[in-house]
Amino acid sequence: MQWDRQLFALINDRGSASFLDMVLPFLRESQLWVPFYLFMILFMTINFKKMGWWWVLAFVLTAALADIISSHIIKENIMRMRPCRDPLLSAEVIFRVNYCPKSSSFTSSHATSHFALSMFIWRTLRRVSKWWGMIFLWAFAICYTQVYVGVHYPLDVICGGLLGCGIGAFMAYMYARQIGLIIFDKTTLRS
Repeated sequence: MQWDRQLFALINDRGSASFLDMVLPFLRESQLWVPFYLFMILFMTINFKKMGWWWVLAFVLTAALADIISSHIIKENIMRMRPCRDPLLSAEVIFRVNYCPKSSSFTSSHATSHFALSMFIWRTLRRVSKWWGMIFLWAFAICYTQVYVGVHYPLDVICGGLLGCGIGAFMAYMYARQIGLIIFDKTTLRS
């Protein structure tokens, strides 16, 4: 698709900046986002006890389901070459990471996983604080980075994000239906 390649060029080449070149490749690495997700697990189990442990189980299942669907079902059946491996684009792509994965580009597993977890967090914790909606900025930044560093086309991250939102919404619905909604109670949260 022409628009997909044009948007890729806009983000990967014309939208580049030295500051972004230093920050964005690090943003996609697990050393940055795993601590946040571990914090979420601790936060939920400490503050919401049994309901928090059920939340953690649903959270982990959301991540696993997103990975299975994106990486093992879609990517293995829709083989789309990554921009960093495309011989027609190789002279144009600015590649900003150490390796170009050999797996299919469609859908972005980063996008699917982070949007699934963001949607699950937001749907299950939005009654605790309205600020949980900001979690989508985190997922968006990681997805933007995937295009910026040259490992995905915009369509890969858009479809991955939509898929992730669907998975996260489904898992949040199942959690609320089986366990209940997490409601803010001033006596619940520990300082």
